[in-house]
Amino acid sequence: MNIRLNRSHQKFLFILLITAVYTVLVIQFEFLQEAKVKDEPRFWETILMFSDSLIPSVADLRNYQELNTPLPFIMFGMVEYLFNLDIFGARLFNLILSLIIAFIIGWPNRNKKESGILCTIGLLVCPYFLICGGRLYTDIIACFWVLLGFMAYIRDRHWLSSLAFILAIASRQYMLAFPAAIATYELIIALNHFRTSRKFDLSAQWRWIAPAIAAGTIFGWIYFFQGLAPSGAIDTLAPKIQQDTWLLKPNRIVYFLSFISIYMVIPEFFLFQPIAKIKSIKGYLKQRWRRVVIIAGGLLLFCLVFPPILDSDGMFAGVVKLLRYEILQSTLFYVLALFACLRFFHPNLMFFCVAFNCIILMKAHYWSKYVLPLSIVFWYLKSLGLEDHFNLSGIMSNPPTKANKRKLSRVRREPS
Repeated sequence: MNIRLNRSHQKFLFILLITAVYTVLVIQFEFLQEAKVKDEPRFWETILMFSDSLIPSVADLRNYQELNTPLPFIMFGMVEYLFNLDIFGARLFNLILSLIIAFIIGWPNRNKKESGILCTIGLLVCPYFLICGGRLYTDIIACFWVLLGFMAYIRDRHWLSSLAFILAIASRQYMLAFPAAIATYELIIALNHFRTSRKFDLSAQWRWIAPAIAAGTIFGWIYFFQGLAPSGAIDTLAPKIQQDTWLLKPNRIVYFLSFISIYMVIPEFFLFQPIAKIKSIKGYLKQRWRRVVIIAGGLLLFCLVFPPILDSDGMFAGVVKLLRYEILQSTLFYVLALFACLRFFHPNLMFFCVAFNCIILMKAHYWSKYVLPLSIVFWYLKSLGLEDHFNLSGIMSNPPTKANKRKLSRVRREPS
């Protein structure tokens, strides 16, 4: 039975969901005043260093001892400077930002229909969204800027989008995956347009130049730090993979893809018409079995050359340990990674977002938390029905007509 709710009922259910979830969260975290845990004591010391004034000094920026770029510590320092609420103020700031993200993704309107609430549930499947939103971590601030960057991008506000991505990279270095993905996608479109029309439209080039400039700011931080992060932090906190400039770990890719499946692909499958999808699997395999075989075989070869990590320091560790045998653990990660590959194989914007995250995270410590910003972007686009819209296949096979351009322009200007 298909029950459709009007918008007032949808808004009531959304408010009810968010109220229930965040009430439990605040109570669980002792009204944001629990003792500092994990990285919080060290983060708080860094924040205090930035809380002496609203504008940090160059010395503060060079000498703080953390691995990520400094904007979150500056913002938390501003909160402490203005309100003097101790760690409660910083945690409350994070909580408010996470609420804003949830409302941007889930608040029902005429474009989202029922998808907003379902996408909010999908977002909440990733536990790090709430954990980082209720504690003193830097991820939510970085994710907030990334989300604003995508909101501006789909409205053709490319310089505003670029500014948001610059601030995202100033919050966490690996956020450069998102402007890099957009720049690549838009550059391919621009090159194809030039190939088919032999006309060079300078104004249209800003669509890829603006995100490319944002992505390029990572080199400014590398120059400023003389490395990927302040040298003191690299020496004391960085894993070995980040201490060696040219060391990469391709087996991180399979690990990352596995958690893309856990936090995005599998929830999407069950939240959005699972019965219809199950019925369509047979037809899909019949029509596209060659693609499935190529992807599955290519991933298997990749896993043989770069055996996947069979450990997990995230919340999936217990499941992995239950399997006990390495062959079963390897199979689990392979199957989960395969789901992600099949879901995001299409040449569209989400494909590039996944690909650039995979490339960058070959240089990072393996941790399921790094899926969080990608998850937020995916569920935002999904809430608007745009997760598969920015597709290159039609653009590359056929010259873009005026009608197609108008259609793409209308979709990008849809309000949230």
